[in-house]
Amino acid sequence: MKKLVLTGAAGRLGSYLREPLSKMCDTLVSTDIVEDIGTLYDGETYVSADLADLDAMLSITEGADMVVHFGAIVDEAPFEQLLGPNFIGAYNIWEAAHRNGLRRVVYASSIHAVGMHPKNQFIGIDAPHRPDTFYGLAKCFAEDLASMYWDKRQLESVCMRILSCANVGNPRAVGSWLSYDDLIQLVTRAIDTPVTGFSVIYGVSNNDRAPVDNSKASFLGYRPKDNAEQFAKEVFAKAGPLDPTDPGDMCHGGPFASIELGNSALGSMNIIDDRKKT
Repeated sequence: MKKLVLTGAAGRLGSYLREPLSKMCDTLVSTDIVEDIGTLYDGETYVSADLADLDAMLSITEGADMVVHFGAIVDEAPFEQLLGPNFIGAYNIWEAAHRNGLRRVVYASSIHAVGMHPKNQFIGIDAPHRPDTFYGLAKCFAEDLASMYWDKRQLESVCMRILSCANVGNPRAVGSWLSYDDLIQLVTRAIDTPVTGFSVIYGVSNNDRAPVDNSKASFLGYRPKDNAEQFAKEVFAKAGPLDPTDPGDMCHGGPFASIELGNSALGSMNIIDDRKKT
């Protein structure tokens, strides 16, 4: 491809995507709201821009083949804080992609779009939206936006419902873990699959206890290799018994399912900031 755009390039997941994406195209335009993201890879340029600025998104996506959209506030927050980057920002990405004639949007959706479904239900990609937070609601909005832009404007999208792409430090992650290597494979398949239309797929590794079903998305060719079962014994021993009456233990959204709307959930998850350095 001639040009790819990566939003959220300064984030933890974006840091692992920059190098492999730079090898898939002549030019990778990475973007975020920070001033600088360090040393650039061959073929990579960086533009500081706000997702809520449609003109900026139009400029950045001009001439691109696809946009890989990872930019957002990545935690629960008051609706007013999420409105610009997560809701309006999503509209701006799809609208800019449409106006500039891009073929596809590859979107970092989330399990939190369906986070209130009980975890003892093995849900598929056709599970109805059941958001656990305003953050999850933004993911529902973007997925519906993607579906509409496919139906009305023939702009393809792959919505990757990422479960938990972070260190395995709690019992939920033994089932929900997505390794960085599998993340890269997932995004690569979302880009290089010849035809996708509007598609949804769960971003999860090949865990023995994975609580979601990707069988209806098998045409994308995503075949995860890593398994969180290697961490299970130690994690379960440290955690002790879980509470079957706590939505945080019983629902797919984990802590997001039990917090009050507008309150941070990441603070209780002990996620290590191990972003890749350049």
